[in-house]
Amino acid sequence: MTSRIIHIIGAGLAGSEAAWQAAEAGATVVLHEMRPVRKTQAHQTDKCAELVCSNSFRSDDAEYNAVGLLHEEMRRAGSLIMKCGDAAKVPAGAALAVDREAFSGAVTKALHEHPNITIERGEIAGLPPEDWENVIIATGPLTSPALAEAVRNLTNEQNLAFFDAIAPIVHADSIDMSKAWFQSRYDKGEGKDYINCPMEKDEYYAFIDALIKGEKTEFKEWEKDTPYFEGCLPIEVMAERGVETLRWGPMKSVGLEYPEDHPNRAQFPRPWAVVQLRQDNALGTLYNIVGFQTKLKYGEQTRIFRMIPGLENAEFARLGGIHRNTFINSPKLLDATLRLKARPRLRFAGQVTGCEGYVESAAVGLMAGRFAAGLENAPPVTTAMGALLNHITTGANAETFQPMNVNFGLFPPPDEKIKGRDRKKAYTSRALEDFDGWLINLESAA
Repeated sequence: MTSRIIHIIGAGLAGSEAAWQAAEAGATVVLHEMRPVRKTQAHQTDKCAELVCSNSFRSDDAEYNAVGLLHEEMRRAGSLIMKCGDAAKVPAGAALAVDREAFSGAVTKALHEHPNITIERGEIAGLPPEDWENVIIATGPLTSPALAEAVRNLTNEQNLAFFDAIAPIVHADSIDMSKAWFQSRYDKGEGKDYINCPMEKDEYYAFIDALIKGEKTEFKEWEKDTPYFEGCLPIEVMAERGVETLRWGPMKSVGLEYPEDHPNRAQFPRPWAVVQLRQDNALGTLYNIVGFQTKLKYGEQTRIFRMIPGLENAEFARLGGIHRNTFINSPKLLDATLRLKARPRLRFAGQVTGCEGYVESAAVGLMAGRFAAGLENAPPVTTAMGALLNHITTGANAETFQPMNVNFGLFPPPDEKIKGRDRKKAYTSRALEDFDGWLINLESAA
C-alpha cells in the first residue's frame, strides 16, 4: 500500500466510497468537502453521499440486470455505499431504494469514525497544491466553477455538459388513496411497493397538453445549447416528443391493474396511463414521483401535477428542479487507472468522469480509491466494474462521448449463442466468477 497521503476532493458517493476503500487498504486519507462552506445548486445538507436526484439505486437483480450485478460486485468488494444502502432500504419492488437521510447519515458517520480518514470542510478553488502527490477529484456533476475552469485549462479541453433534472417529492398523507392504490409492476418485490395514480384517456391527453404548455425555467444564454442526458429527460421534454411518449415511458400501465374494489374497475381492467410514486424515506411519509424530473416553474408544477388523479390536494415536500452537470472527456484524458494523462498525480472518479447514476459513480470511486492506495490491477472487462471502467477510459469514442449507465452492451458478449434471459444470466454468471477471481488475486498480491 502507498505510504503517501491520499487527498480526495468531494464527499459525494464516489468520493465517500474512494475514501473508504483507500482507508480500508491502509492508506491515510484526507477527504475534502466544500459544503457547507460553499453550497451547490442541488444539495440541501452538508452530509457525505447526499442523494439529490432520486432515492433509487435501481434494479437489485444480480442475475438478470447489469445494475443489480454492479450492486453485487460492490458488496463483494466491501463497498461502504452498498452497506449503508442495504441498511437504509425502503420498499421498491425489485429495486433498491433507500431512506435518504438514514443513508447519508450512515455514510457520514462511518467516514468520521474511520481512524485513517480525516474530513476537511472548504472549497479547493483551482488545482490541488503541487505537494499533494496522490489526489482523487470526485467532485461530481456540480464541480465548483474554479476547479472546473482549472481542469479545463490544464487539459486544453472544453468540459462537456448536460442538464440533470430533479423529481418532486409528495407528502404521503396528502395522496387520495380512494383513487390511488398500492401495487408493484407485475407484483414484484413485496407486490405493493408503489403508489399508483391512474389516468383515463381524456385525463391523460389533458395532462400532456398542460405539460407542453406549462411555463418552464428559462436557461441562460450560455446554457441553451447544452444537451440533456437521455436517461434523465424532464417530463415535459418527453411529452414534447409525442403525445404517446409518456404512456409508453414512465407512465406506462403495463403490469398494473385496478384493484377489484376500485371505482374504475368495472369499465377497464387497467388504466390508460399510470403515475407511480416510490417511497422516499423509511417512515413512509414521503414519496417521489417516479420519472417526473422537470424544469417547469414551481407554480406550474403545483398546478399541473395536481391534475393527476389522487394528487388533487398533494402537498409537496420538494418541487422539481434542474441543474447543469459537467463531465470530462474521459476516454481522451484519462488512463486505464483513472489518472489524468497530463498530470498523473490527479485521478478522477464519479460522474465527472462521464459515468451516469449513483451506483456507477460509487463503483468508479471504489476503483479509484483502490488504485490510489496501490491496488492498481483493474477488474476484468467481463465484470460490471471492469466494463464500466473500460468504457470511460478506452472503450468509448472520444469524439462522441456521452454519459452512460452500466449495461450489458458494455460487456464482451458471452461465447454461448443464447438469447433473452439466458443470455443475461450468462453475462452475470461469468462476471461474478471473474470478479471473485480478481478479488482473490488482489488479496494474494497484498
